[in-house]
Amino acid sequence: MRRLPVYILLDTSGSMRGEPIHSVNVGIQAMLNALKQDPYALESVHISIITFDNEAREHIPLTALENFQFTDIEVPSAGGTFMGAGLELLIELVDRDVKRSTEDQKGDWRPLVFLMTDGSPSDAYAYTQAIGEIKKRPFGSIIACAAGPKAKHEYLTQLTDQVVSLDTLDSTAFSSFFKWVSASVSIGSSSAGIADTQSTLPPPPPEIQLVL
Repeated sequence: MRRLPVYILLDTSGSMRGEPIHSVNVGIQAMLNALKQDPYALESVHISIITFDNEAREHIPLTALENFQFTDIEVPSAGGTFMGAGLELLIELVDRDVKRSTEDQKGDWRPLVFLMTDGSPSDAYAYTQAIGEIKKRPFGSIIACAAGPKAKHEYLTQLTDQVVSLDTLDSTAFSSFFKWVSASVSIGSSSAGIADTQSTLPPPPPEIQLVL
């Protein structure tokens, strides 16, 4: 069975403490519940969660949706935004986990990546270097979300042309974002067989602005 790998990269720097990370945890749980109602998603979607603050961590390794057990993400009391380290870990995990096609069998579908940050990379040089490596790999879609007023769009637009922004870091905004992620993954899983190219994204809800 061909898998659709979905990697979710989340900023856990100090400014995400309190309500923001609580809202993210609630949003992810709602997203998982929604996806588990979708037979196409249950058939193919595998999810991994990566967090980054002063270092990057594989919070949950790539796991089939039906077996996915979410544990709340915690934020350290202080920490930078080492987004470059997050992308380096993403590359390492994609190289390790995603099956490439061979002459005998089809590999996994191209991975979808959702990255969310409320700031800008503390390791800007590593971030730029990692983007070069990401562009060499066959991702289906990379969606970056700039959450709140301090998130810098210009770094995210270097990574992908699919950047969205949330004005606030409250539960309404995050729940809309993760609902939209869920809809995007559902479309990806149902259309995976038709076009193994850039995934089409559903239109975002009003809380989410596309950054053009």
